[in-house]
Amino acid sequence: MMALKRIGVLTGGGDCPGLNAVIRAVVKTAKSHNIEVWGIKNGFGGLVENQMIELSTLNVSGILPRGGTILGTTNRDNPFKYRIYKDGQLTYEDMSGQAMENLAEKGIEALVVIGGDGTLRIGAEFGQLGLPVVCVPKTIDNDIPGTERTFGFDTAVSVASDALDRLHTTAESHHRVMVLEVMGRYAGWIALHSGLAGGADCILIPEIPYNLEAVKAKIVERQKQNKLFSIIVVAEGAREVDGELIGTKPAEGSSEKIRLGGIGDKLAKDIENSIGVESRCTVLGHLQRGGSPTAFDRILATRYGVAAVECLLTGKTGNMVALQNNRIITIPVNELAGKPGNVPIDSDLVNAARSINISFGD
Repeated sequence: MMALKRIGVLTGGGDCPGLNAVIRAVVKTAKSHNIEVWGIKNGFGGLVENQMIELSTLNVSGILPRGGTILGTTNRDNPFKYRIYKDGQLTYEDMSGQAMENLAEKGIEALVVIGGDGTLRIGAEFGQLGLPVVCVPKTIDNDIPGTERTFGFDTAVSVASDALDRLHTTAESHHRVMVLEVMGRYAGWIALHSGLAGGADCILIPEIPYNLEAVKAKIVERQKQNKLFSIIVVAEGAREVDGELIGTKPAEGSSEKIRLGGIGDKLAKDIENSIGVESRCTVLGHLQRGGSPTAFDRILATRYGVAAVECLLTGKTGNMVALQNNRIITIPVNELAGKPGNVPIDSDLVNAARSINISFGD
């Protein structure tokens, strides 16, 4: 067992239901071993700017059902390429040394990093500087390799499924095609799961580029069966065969090449203009990120938080905690670099959807 006196915890990347549950579990587990926990505010930016607060069990009391993160977060601050404005010009500098000095000044001996792929990569870089780090996988997109589930995903799917239930009634009443655009970046997990749970007729995901003619054929097929409405779920990273991703310019300092969004509107217009069926698009957007986490996500986040502290105590640093076969395991973060976390196109879920006549537009 490592003799730790003080550890840090931070949340990076986009917010996600269940973050507070992890923080709570980290604090309560550490306190049971007489270890102090310091929260780094606003992601990795807090390491550079020395924004840290001690967390007690009182700080984390009552936060289990709360969405968001009590520490704040950002998806733009990378200490190894930190944004600095000089004379009105944006420049980037390596501030990792300053971050390490701030940690040493506070006496923080190890770090629990909670985040998605970008956050985990930065955490691994701090590990290479000699800081003991354990990573916790977080994203509503469920696109981190090595784990069957990331917390926040179940909540996002529940929100999207509820939206589909509501869209069904208005679609049927007005004989419309209703398109629901969901998040997921370049992975179709949210679209696939919510589409199955919500009874969608078409599920369009990034892993299977769609053909507009196949989507239209599905709608016409339903009309011939006197089913005068259709429900389509489309992931924000979906695209037509030989088509381009739809989106806008990302925020300054973002590592993303494109801010995805808009494929749902394009699809609805394409359908209405080509076959004359009234079509509408609903974009769930950040509704999927907010609010109270489901029971599943609260439990998974708690298990991850406990496992992260136990990894620090046993010296299993440089690892990410993960869920496989309903067991918490550890995986070296460096083994995950560059690996995709996409939906296998021959997976049981995809095959089940095809078996009940859901179209993937191919």
